[in-house]
Amino acid sequence: MLLEEDFSYLRRLLKERSGLALTTDKAYLITTRLKPILEQFGLKDIGTLVARMKTPGSREIVEQVVEAMTTNESLFFRDTKPFEALTAMMLPKLIAARGGRPIRIWCAAASTGQEPYSIAILLEENGGRLRNHPIEILASDLSQAALTRARMGEYTAFEVGRGVPQHYLDRYFQKTARNHFVILPKIRSRINFQCRNLLEPFDRVGPVDIVFCRNVLIYFDRVTKADVLNRIASIVPSDGYLVLGGAETTLGLTDAFVRHTEWRNVYLRAPVTGKPAALATDKICA
Repeated sequence: MLLEEDFSYLRRLLKERSGLALTTDKAYLITTRLKPILEQFGLKDIGTLVARMKTPGSREIVEQVVEAMTTNESLFFRDTKPFEALTAMMLPKLIAARGGRPIRIWCAAASTGQEPYSIAILLEENGGRLRNHPIEILASDLSQAALTRARMGEYTAFEVGRGVPQHYLDRYFQKTARNHFVILPKIRSRINFQCRNLLEPFDRVGPVDIVFCRNVLIYFDRVTKADVLNRIASIVPSDGYLVLGGAETTLGLTDAFVRHTEWRNVYLRAPVTGKPAALATDKICA
C-alpha cells in the first residue's frame, strides 16, 4: 500500500530532480517501476524505501529511483514521419543554407539510444543525397544507466523487431551469440552521448540546428514545459527546427515556435517580430 506521505515525498523529489510531474492517477507507476529496486536492496515496501532514501549516504538509491521513474520506452524509427521530414526537408534546407558548416542535431531525451541511432542510420543511407555534409549528433539523457546501454548499442531481437526494417538490420547490425543485435561501430561513432538534465542550462549544448525532444514534455507541468521550450529556442537559429512527440505541442506555452504547415510535429523558429496570434497556424497536417 502506498501511503500519501510517501507519495508526496516521491512526487516532490522527482519534480525537483527531473521535472517529472507525477499526478495522483499515475501513482501506480511508483509501485511497478520501483519494484526491482525494492528487490535489489531487500526492502519490503515503498515506505521502507522512502525511509532509506531519507537517511544520510542515500545518494545511490535516490539516483536509482529517479532513473527508474524517468527512463521511458524508446523505439527505432518511432512514428516515422519525423524521420521522413528530417531527410526530405530539414536537412536539405539547412545544407543549402550552411555552406560547409557542420549541422548539429540534438536528441534531448535519448533514453537507450534508439532515436539517435535511427537518425545515424538515415544519415548513412542518405549520405550521397545529402552531399556527405558534416552532421553531428548529440544524444543526451538524465539516466546514466540508459546512456550506458545506448553507448553499447546492443539490443534484443524484440527491441530491433519494433521498428528496424530488415534491410537496415542486415546492413547496420551484427548478430551476437546471445541472439542480440549490436549497432556497427561506424554508426555508433556518429553519436556523442552525454548526461544532461533538461531542467539545467543548455549553455554547454548549443547552438543546435535541429532538436528532437519527443515524448518527454508530456511528463512536465505547464510551467516546466514553457521553460524548456523557451530555453531550446535560445539555442536554435532562426532557420532551425524542433521536433516534438505526437501528443505534444508548443501552443499556449511559447511564441518562439510555430508548427510547420506540411509536417506534423515539426516546428519552426518563429520570427522575432511575430505575435502570439501567429500560433493560429498550429494545425495538424499530414
